[in-house]
Amino acid sequence: MRIALLAIAAITLPFAAPLSAALAPGAKAPDFTTRAAIAGKAFTLNLRSQLRKGPVVLYFFPAAFTGGCNAEAKAFAESVDQFKAAGATVIGMSADPIERLQAFSSEHCAGRFAVASAGPRVISGFDVALNRPAGADGKPRTMTTRTSYVIARDGRIAFAHSDMNPADHVRTTLAAVRGLAAK
Repeated sequence: MRIALLAIAAITLPFAAPLSAALAPGAKAPDFTTRAAIAGKAFTLNLRSQLRKGPVVLYFFPAAFTGGCNAEAKAFAESVDQFKAAGATVIGMSADPIERLQAFSSEHCAGRFAVASAGPRVISGFDVALNRPAGADGKPRTMTTRTSYVIARDGRIAFAHSDMNPADHVRTTLAAVRGLAAK
């Protein structure tokens, strides 16, 4: 029994502990253009264009239609009006293909904010790669860590939070956005 518990702890602890965000506050956020979806409709999303409207909360999540990611998307959807009131745009990002994110944007994001497909350049630029073992097809599955960034209008990282537990991402990013608005 004790050996089984130790084995479970060895597998889950790396995902339970907070991660360190790759881009520290003050770093320039890499610009990107990718496919995104809101309410099931696909469109082209560019970070620089979004920043012209105000700060952006760019939150990376491992995979659509998984328990933690579903809960996190719902929490952001329920709080999106508070982000908008503080002048910020919320964008979810994962390595999932756009077709999967179109369904996710309707079902779990409730059409309240965009979710975008993060390709290798975006994943590398934000240093959020979470490589998983090969699946049944023999190919490794690229996923992203659960990392949330608040990017100020000038394109610089204002706040970063990395933790595989989705519980605090909405609260901490909303506080950071409100802090920016108060300046």
